[in-house]
Amino acid sequence: MPKVPPSPLPAYEQVKAFVKTQITSGRWRPGDAVPSEAALQQQFGVSRMTVNRAVKELAVEGLVTRVQGSGTVVAQLHRISSTLAVRDIHEEVLERGHTHTVHIDLLETVRANVALAHTFNLRLGAKVFHSVLVHFADGVALQIEDRYVNPAAAPMYLSADFNTTTPTHYLLEHAPLTEANYSIEACLPSAHEAHCLGIKTSDPCLVMTRSTVSGVHVASWARLVYPGVRYSFSGKFHL
Repeated sequence: MPKVPPSPLPAYEQVKAFVKTQITSGRWRPGDAVPSEAALQQQFGVSRMTVNRAVKELAVEGLVTRVQGSGTVVAQLHRISSTLAVRDIHEEVLERGHTHTVHIDLLETVRANVALAHTFNLRLGAKVFHSVLVHFADGVALQIEDRYVNPAAAPMYLSADFNTTTPTHYLLEHAPLTEANYSIEACLPSAHEAHCLGIKTSDPCLVMTRSTVSGVHVASWARLVYPGVRYSFSGKFHL
């Protein structure tokens, strides 16, 4: 393998970044063999200890699996997805001791406008799946899920039974994510959103916008609207 050019990153981070790029770009698929530590050592011109640290950390992060006697392989994507902590509203409701139900407001195929074409890296006018669901906890509206899905990532998306599964769960199974980006802001709901959530248009909401990538495809873009008085985001960080 050719040696890589100099980088400001620490040597072990260079190795990690290289492996991650191969996985997230789709060039290395689940089950593919990762180059041996000796090969990576030669490619990057670093010590065996440095490469070993990089591979160990990638294994801890769930991106690769070390198989005794067989080397290292790319992890199954459902394992990679689980490290990214994309929560399913159904699981969140159950964890809080409530019953989850859903109302399917809209399922359709649309033509990509300029914004959607840019988001999904598609040509203008390409087909995109669109779903709008309202999720309830014990009969009280908790979330509006307005989602667009790339047919190349999940071609049967609109055929899923969203009374028995959620879009998040379906996509984690059929288009397991390798990257996720999100933002959270406070805003007022539209008249339709307020009606679906059973609140006033003057009641503040928390809005998460989230895009997910599965291999070489941008798989989905979602706008998740929560009534501010009924929901809060929480998480945990480890140093």
